[in-house]
Order: sequence, then structure tokens, then C-alpha cells
Amino acid sequence: MKEYVSILKKTKLFAGVGEEEISAMLSCLSARMQIYKKGDYVLRQGTHLSDITILVAGALHIQKDDYWGNRSILGHIGVGEIFGEAYVAPESGVLINDVVAIEDSAVIFFDVKKIITTCPSACQFHTRVVQNMFFTISEKNKKLVQKLDHMSKRSTREKLLSYLSEEAQKQNSSTFTIPFNRQQLADFLSIDRSAMSNELSKMRKEGLLDFEKNCFRLL
Repeated sequence: MKEYVSILKKTKLFAGVGEEEISAMLSCLSARMQIYKKGDYVLRQGTHLSDITILVAGALHIQKDDYWGNRSILGHIGVGEIFGEAYVAPESGVLINDVVAIEDSAVIFFDVKKIITTCPSACQFHTRVVQNMFFTISEKNKKLVQKLDHMSKRSTREKLLSYLSEEAQKQNSSTFTIPFNRQQLADFLSIDRSAMSNELSKMRKEGLLDFEKNCFRLL
């Protein structure tokens, strides 16, 4: 697990904490690591969660399948991101979504009770980690609001332009790569894939954008 300390140092949860301090805190926070193959379920809906989790290798999707097998992708989790924090409160209930590895991945689990409770050894940086967790949750709530903004658009074109515009601003470039293939993008925006592909082709012909696979350029 210690080979991922340098990655943990770059996460928002451990911002401002040195690698030596993080290594010392792993035991304090009851950290444990799990390895997943592409397609494995990291978390399944219907289960209770008492850990905050950080992805240290690979990529994950938060998704949900309905009774008929229709899939919605609610979010993409990249290296260094926290997930599962919305369900660790005592009254949060069970998970309502699945978390699936879309490539070989490594996840570190931290006991949330150990994070929010000062440890017997009174780690110097423990308070900072608690503050970081609060700010991280606030930022994730902001991302949820941003996705709701995409979803509130009426047409397929408006949803696509809203999402792609946000990605261009986030990556500070008119040329950028998104973390979804075509089907995943359609599932993320809750639109029909064929209609989406047709709309993308129309926008390219109109000179609004260009694309190759998951690389886009806004014109």
C-alpha cells in the first residue's frame, strides 16, 4: 500500500500532509487496499458502507441499471478521487448505485470513524485531514449540481454542448479528452446513443466542433 503514498499526497483528502505523515497515518486510519479487475464491482447497490474510499490506480464508474437493464452512468471516478462518502453517515441507508471498475484498479478504504475521531496518538495532521474531507465533500456536491445543470437542458444538443463546454473550461483548452466512450457519454447524459451520434455529426458539419473518438475540439 505504501507504494501509493505519493498518489495519496496529491489527493484533496491529504492536501498539506507530507508523505511520511501519510505513511504513519495509514495504520491510524485502518487503511486497507483492494485490487479489482476490469468489470469487477467495487461497491454494489443495497450494501452498507462504513468506509471512505480513494481510487489510487485505474478508473471507475458510478452507475445504475434499472429492472430492464437500462444503464445510467452517474459519474466517473479518476485516480485520487474520493467516493462513497455520501453513505457513511449512520442514517444514510444502503448504497443505491453500483461502482464498477472500467479498467484494472486499486482502491484504498479508510474507516470513516477513525478519520472523524482523534486517534490516541493525536496525529499532528489528523485535524487537517478532517477539514480536507469537509471541503472535498463540498466540491463533490458542486459537481453534482453541474451534472444536474446538463440534465436540465431540453434537447440532446443542449445537453452535449453544456457538458462539452464545461469540460473545455475545466481543462482550460478548446481541445480536450473526456473520460467516456460514446455509449458511456450517452448513459451519463441520459440520452439515446443514436440520437447523440447524429447530433454530434450535425454539429461537426455546422462547424461547431470536431472530434476523434473521445477527443473533442470546440470551434
